[in-house]
Amino acid sequence: MGKLFLVPTPIGNLEDITLRAIRVLKEVDLILAEDTRNSGKLLKHFEITTHMQSHHMHNEHKTVGHLVSRILSGENIALISDAGTPAISDPGFLLTRACVESGIEVDCLPGATAFVPALVNSGLPNDKFVFEGFLPVKKGRQTRLKILAEENRTMIFYESPHKLLKTLGNFAEYFGEERKVSVSREITKLHEETVRGTVAEVLAHYTANSPKGEIVIVVAGN
Repeated sequence: MGKLFLVPTPIGNLEDITLRAIRVLKEVDLILAEDTRNSGKLLKHFEITTHMQSHHMHNEHKTVGHLVSRILSGENIALISDAGTPAISDPGFLLTRACVESGIEVDCLPGATAFVPALVNSGLPNDKFVFEGFLPVKKGRQTRLKILAEENRTMIFYESPHKLLKTLGNFAEYFGEERKVSVSREITKLHEETVRGTVAEVLAHYTANSPKGEIVIVVAGN
């Protein structure tokens, strides 16, 4: 029987990949990538020639059974996402669950995850926190925000730049304009930035300065 490896990849700075991750990606029989074009650049940079195929939200339901069979037959397979740790707001959960249910060993390597540095450098309490990922776009959004308004742990959200102002506006409405918030973007990249303050202050900042890049929002609990 083979093994499934969940391998984190850099979220920006290529130096953040581990030596172990490079070794595993070179040694496995197959690499599953969320976007083979994007991951191809990473593999080329580290001279990794392992065969790669796509594994994303649009095909994972159809391919999980076949992949489990390949691992059961003795192949070692690594799963990577475009950036960060697989299954954190990215594909990976379905295959991991199927492998666990089939008695296959799953080895998740430690490595880059965007929300950890965003939480730690926010200046907000990080002894207890809740990771919410992306809020619902439409259905269930208001209901979720009403529930989170009473959450007393620090909250972490992912958001796209073109929806940041809307989300901060929602926070002002449901959490209050004086709630403390920290917005980190382009983590580990050249233009990395963290803006801290009240919801009203951070909203004013990004109203005047159009946000770009991948964004993590950390919000103080109630």
